[in-house]
Amino acid sequence: MGEWAFLGSLLDAVQLQSPLVGRLWLVVMLIFRILVLATVGGAVFEDEQEEFVCNTLQPGCRQTCYDRAFPVSHYRFWLFHILLLSAPPVLFVIYSVHRAGKEAGGADAGPGPPPRRRCYLLSVALRLLAELAFLAGQALLYGFRVAPHFACAGPPCPHTVDCFVSRPTEKTVFVLFYFAVGLLSALLSVAELGHLLWKGRPRARRCRQGAERDGRRHRAREEARQLRPPPPVPPSRPPRPDPCGPPAYAHAAPAGDSEGGSGRSKASLATVRQDLAI
Repeated sequence: MGEWAFLGSLLDAVQLQSPLVGRLWLVVMLIFRILVLATVGGAVFEDEQEEFVCNTLQPGCRQTCYDRAFPVSHYRFWLFHILLLSAPPVLFVIYSVHRAGKEAGGADAGPGPPPRRRCYLLSVALRLLAELAFLAGQALLYGFRVAPHFACAGPPCPHTVDCFVSRPTEKTVFVLFYFAVGLLSALLSVAELGHLLWKGRPRARRCRQGAERDGRRHRAREEARQLRPPPPVPPSRPPRPDPCGPPAYAHAAPAGDSEGGSGRSKASLATVRQDLAI
């Protein structure tokens, strides 16, 4: 029962992110499949090969006839069925934990449906396909009735051998019960898939409309930016005077002015000298 408890704890983690129909599927899975198979199924089918009796003492004939009557044991077939049905929900739990760690780290989801919802839809679809495949396999392998008598012919049996199955009525009831539970589980999976698809239509439409609205706003801002006139160029300011340089009134005189001034001073000096000589 330890293995069943571990599997039940993994499946129980799925109900935190499942709708109501998904939780009903988990109830059917945990109670009417795992619990019933672990408590009743083992007691019904554990002595299946030992109680398979044939009216011959030929070595190997009984084992060969049992293999022809039951290619796969009912109990092992249903165990493999439960494990395969539990694989998509367990993978979804692993992905959800990984996604929650990324969202806690600051990773933003892009536009469109959330990846977690898409992963859950995929897990429900895979679960439904596995359910239908195992229902068809059970109907082809065993049918809906465990016959109490099985006629076996072929080597290593020397002639046609009559073999008998233990508790055929009880096994028939269990086979019918398990098939009915499989049909109920498949119907719940179909209902859950339809519910998720129908519920996701308005959300996808809102996401698409939001993306289109954001695109229109972005294009309008780009067009308004292109039609807007360029901003005026501010006038250039004169350079600030150097605080360490000479004052503004102490600029050097031009070169021509300095030469003219020196010529006039020389002429005036010559006139003064002539006056003194006179």
